[in-house]
This record gives sequence, C-alpha cells and structure tokens, in this order.
Amino acid sequence: MKYMLIAGEASGDLHASNLISSLRQFDPDAEFRFFGGDLMAKAARCRPDVHYEMMNVMGFSEVIRKLPRILRNLKAAKRLVREFRPDVLILVDYPSFNLKLAAYARSLGIRVDYFISPKVWAWKEYRVRKIKKYVSHLYSILPFEVAFYKKHGYTVQYVGNPSVQEIDYALGHLPPRRHFVDRQGLADTEKPIIALLPGSRKGEIRNNLPMMIEAARRFPDFQYVVGAAPAVPEKFYREVAQDPGLQVVFGATPTLLKYSQAAIVTSGTATLETALIGTPQVVCYRGNGNRITYKLMEKLLKVRYVSLPNLIVGNSIVPELLLHLCTPDTIARELAPLLQNSPRREWQVSGYKTMRRRLGNSVASDFVAELITDSLCTGAVRDAAPEEMSDAGKENPVEEPAGKDAPVRKPRRHRRRRNAEGDLPPRDRDAGQPRDPERKPEQAQERKPGQTPGRKPAQKQEGRAPRERRDARPADGVAGRDSEAVMADDK
Repeated sequence: MKYMLIAGEASGDLHASNLISSLRQFDPDAEFRFFGGDLMAKAARCRPDVHYEMMNVMGFSEVIRKLPRILRNLKAAKRLVREFRPDVLILVDYPSFNLKLAAYARSLGIRVDYFISPKVWAWKEYRVRKIKKYVSHLYSILPFEVAFYKKHGYTVQYVGNPSVQEIDYALGHLPPRRHFVDRQGLADTEKPIIALLPGSRKGEIRNNLPMMIEAARRFPDFQYVVGAAPAVPEKFYREVAQDPGLQVVFGATPTLLKYSQAAIVTSGTATLETALIGTPQVVCYRGNGNRITYKLMEKLLKVRYVSLPNLIVGNSIVPELLLHLCTPDTIARELAPLLQNSPRREWQVSGYKTMRRRLGNSVASDFVAELITDSLCTGAVRDAAPEEMSDAGKENPVEEPAGKDAPVRKPRRHRRRRNAEGDLPPRDRDAGQPRDPERKPEQAQERKPGQTPGRKPAQKQEGRAPRERRDARPADGVAGRDSEAVMADDK
C-alpha cells in the first residue's frame, strides 16, 4: 500500500515516525512519501519532500510574513497527492494546512485519515464541520475528545497517548543521578533542582524564560536548570536569559524532570510529559498579552482549563498562570508548596495517578497502524463521501471506548454473503429451517372502501425482471465518516 503523511512540527515528526515504523510491521511492502522531519526520514528510509522546518510558523504576524512559503508548500503537497495517489493520506495535527489538503485529496477520491486531532475543543470549533466532511477516520490521543466529537454527531477512536510509551521508555533507561549531574556539568551535585521548561518555540522562550528564572532565584537552596528544545541553539537561551551561569540541558529533559523537586513548565505537551514522570509543576504561559487579552481569550476558549493534565482529569490538579497572571510573584507563590511535602504536592501526585489511569496502556502507533492496514487490506471501509455515511443508523468503523479509560478495539461485523445462486443465507433466527423453493410471497391485500390508505402493492411490469433483495449494508463494507498548548500549538 501507498501512504502519504503530513506533519508540520517537531512533535508531529516524532509521533508520525512511530506510526511509520508500526505501519511497516503490518505492511512490509509499504511505500511512503511525506512532509516531516528527520525522525520520519529515518523510519521511512527516504528523505521528506518538504522538511517541517520550512512549514512551522507561529502567530498571525509570522503567518503573514511567510505566506508565500506556506502557499508553495500547499501547492507542493497537492502536486504530491495528485502524482503519488496514496491509498490513504494521514494527517498529523497542523490543522490550518492539513484541512485544506484534506479537501483537495477528497476531491480526488483519496481517503483521508487524521492522527492526533486539532484542538477544536478549545477554539475554532467550526473546524469540526470540515473534519466531518473530509476525514474518514480520526484517531484521538486524548480520551475526553471522544465525548466532544460525539456531541457533534461524529464518532472517533481513542487509541491511547503516544507520550505514555515515550515516557515509560525514557524512565526505563534513566542513568543514576550522579552520572546525569556529572555528564551535564551541573554546578552542584547535591543541590536539589528546579526544572525550567520554557517551550519549544523562540517566541515562547523569549516570553517565559526570564520570569521563570526570576521566580526560581527566590529559592536559594535550589539550583535551576533549563530543559532545552533540540531545534533551539544554546546561544539563544543565554541571550534571552542574560544569566552567565545559566545551566542548560539538551536531549535529557525526562531525566532532568525525574531528578527535579518541581518544575515550571510552559503550557503545552510538556505539561503532560511532566505529569507522566510524576514531577509537581506550575504551568505558565506569558505570551504577548495583558488583562484585556486575557478576557478576550476567556471568551474565545471553549474549555475551563488549558493544560493537558487538568483537561484529562477534568479538575484543577496543576496551577495555570496565563498572560498577565503569569508573573515572578505568582509563579513563586505557587511553586513554594511544591518544593516540600505539603497537601498541594500530594494533591498533584494523586491527580497524576488518575490521569495516567485514564490514558490507558494502548500503544497508539501500533493501534492506528492496525486499524489503517486492516481496513485497507480487507476493504472494510469504502471511500464514499463521509457526509453520506453520517446519518443515524449508519455504522462508523470506530466508536467510543466501552470504559472511561483505556481504548478498546471494536470487533469486526461481517455481512452476509450471497451464495452461487444469488440467495442470502438464513439469519440466526432461521437457522435449521430449510428454505421452501415452492414458497411464494404473500399477495398484498386489496384496499377496501373506507380502509385507511396503506402501501400500494408493487405492480409487476412486463419485460422487467423482479427486483432482487439487497443486503442492508454496502457490498464493500461500511464507510467511515468524513471524517499544548491550547494557546500555542494551534496553527
């Protein structure tokens, strides 16, 4: 089979690379073309058609400045879809770009699947209409998204969260603390650590890192260490921090978090990873905003929380300091009780356990690869227009998990097949009752005067064969529906 994938940022590159590796296990002859990064290139054993570094933009002003490049990338993606003609186009988050490409692919009759839903439950909810129209299957990595889409009359499959396996793997390969401290060249081998995670984009780092450092300095018994993003050079961190003694760690953020007493984390996927590791945290997001911006965002956002741990649990387990509420004073106030044994610290750790239980243990990439390859190979999914299959009574290949927590696989339902004579086999209720070849259908009763009008009996036309009985389900199976930071990750 031929697969085309689109990932527009570093996190999408990571998750899509795992999916490519899983697809190879189920389909050894798979062919891949993709927009993505180095991890996807390693898994697919070929270079990306466009690297995500040429696609990743943030903020309205940056979109305007780089609009010609964005349009060139979209044109290149459409050309690749048209020439490569994949059996399925798999989109990974990155909604502004991907939904436009989904519309084009569907116009060519190409099936579109979505791995990792856009954050439409937070804002831009109108995008749900496009997802229902163009996307055949949506594979969710957040359990609360199932109920959200169900409210919109669209069924999605929760497949587990990729961060669970990534963090479990990292925790299983941790070096001893002393080795970590020595290898990273930290100033004090015994002093407890406050981890600072200012984000993965330069704009986030510029807005959040100085306040994080100022807040951490108020605890002289601790040393603060920055967990750096791989695509941002160390020089940039030092220019922003204006701190000659700044300690920066590359490529070891899970280890840093594990050996930290607490963390200050910019809202995003890092909040979920910090929670999975079990480190208490203060979530912050300064951004370019003031009190008026905050009030405006309150009106635009459709959710009570913005950090993933709070959204998954449905309760405030980690403090969120956004925009004008994010100051060195407020950060220090929320951080202080987390640096020692306290009810606040115990509350977070307890909430983390609830979150972990709700995420389940399914390996997301393996589950998605199995669903995709199974449906492609068995023909269980038709590429009919998804809107036609969204009416009540039509089946969708994915459904909400039976329980609240772990994802479940839906057992296949097989249609009845006709025999060589064109007859349908008996249903279970008719089992053991041989069909009488001489049996004729009952004649429709004539309507009597005064009788309530009913359905007229079918009139037999000369020269026309009687209409054959059809199965209620399509011949080739049932089609699926066309199918963190909340404030920063939405493109």
